[in-house]
Amino acid sequence: MTDRVPDFGIVDLADVLVVSALVWLALRYLRRTRAQPALLGLAMLGGVYLVARWLSLQLTAALFQAFFAVLVLVMVVVFQDDLRRFFEQIGALGSRQNRDKRPPDALDVVARAVARLASNRTGALIVIARNEPLERHLEGGIELGGRLSEPLLLSLFDTHSPGHDGAVVLRGGLIERFAAHLPLSADHEQLGSVGTRHAAALGLAERCDAVCIVVSEERGTVSIARDGRLVQLARPEDLFAALADLREPEPGTRSFWRDVVAWREAGIAVAIALALWLVFVPGSRKIEVTVPARVVVDRLPPEYRLEKVSPEEVEVTLSGRRRDLLLASSNVEARIDALLVKLGRRSFEISPAEVSRPTGVDVVEIAPARVRLTVVDTTGRGEPGEVVPPELPPENEGAPEAALPPGTVGARNGS
Repeated sequence: MTDRVPDFGIVDLADVLVVSALVWLALRYLRRTRAQPALLGLAMLGGVYLVARWLSLQLTAALFQAFFAVLVLVMVVVFQDDLRRFFEQIGALGSRQNRDKRPPDALDVVARAVARLASNRTGALIVIARNEPLERHLEGGIELGGRLSEPLLLSLFDTHSPGHDGAVVLRGGLIERFAAHLPLSADHEQLGSVGTRHAAALGLAERCDAVCIVVSEERGTVSIARDGRLVQLARPEDLFAALADLREPEPGTRSFWRDVVAWREAGIAVAIALALWLVFVPGSRKIEVTVPARVVVDRLPPEYRLEKVSPEEVEVTLSGRRRDLLLASSNVEARIDALLVKLGRRSFEISPAEVSRPTGVDVVEIAPARVRLTVVDTTGRGEPGEVVPPELPPENEGAPEAALPPGTVGARNGS
């Protein structure tokens, strides 16, 4: 079979890179979303659908197409918040380099203030904004825009302050807002018996990439919520290490394992994009291929024994989509109806209708188009001569000789 290698040009490379970037975003989002089990199940169904398309399982592919057509509407309704967050992540890419830079000591200021609040058992809720927007998740609050400092943080959470029960939002090196209200989480498995501050911290961490720090007023413990998970620290001093990955890396230094994870996700995204390209792009292009087809003899009368088929294989040129032709080399057969052998027929012409091939594939040419059978009459009655259909003469040469009276054959030529 020829032309099996897909043509891959500059346009195809750009196509794969764009899809790889989108898949990479989806993978990063999938790690943090609450709908992760449902999306993983949909991904598995999508893989089954791609395999069905590849193998030309028409009924299976049609059922999945109808299922996904309805599923799109269901996903928009059920996962509207998750879809909105996904698009916000895409929009945040453009502003990632332009976001407010955090001073080198900003996280140290936060950690020291939290340690003092925990030692005094003063309840606090601090939100460290990252790339995704927070505005649609916040309610109320007072705009501040003050420079981050330890005294200012401690004063905002002073029990005599009217806004100490709300959340303080930090962005870059500024205290953007205080006394803000956050959405509450319904994950009772993680929350257990903790209070409203912890539910608010986890609720925001489930909806965006912000990091929320909670100081328990009753126990004086420090917890951190991020990526939909709430973790209580063993000691308030452990907050320095917990916030290490939020620090701006020094020039020329990066975390080795963070690079490994990033490259692994990128590799998976490229692999998925290439698989999609192979299924949908070259697989849908019309091509012509030539494959060998074995000659199969059907309906040979039982009193005859087949001795030889000449030739045993013919070359069939097929036209169709690339993915439909991938399995053609093993599925193409030229079938001969040998019932007319009893009337002396030994030579048979193969028509396109007698070539079995995958659905959606057309026969362009058969070479050679005629095969000959060698058979033996097992009854011993002798072999009849081959019957050849008569050819009618042109209309301007009169009636055919078969219509003349007996004994007058060739009379028109004077014989």
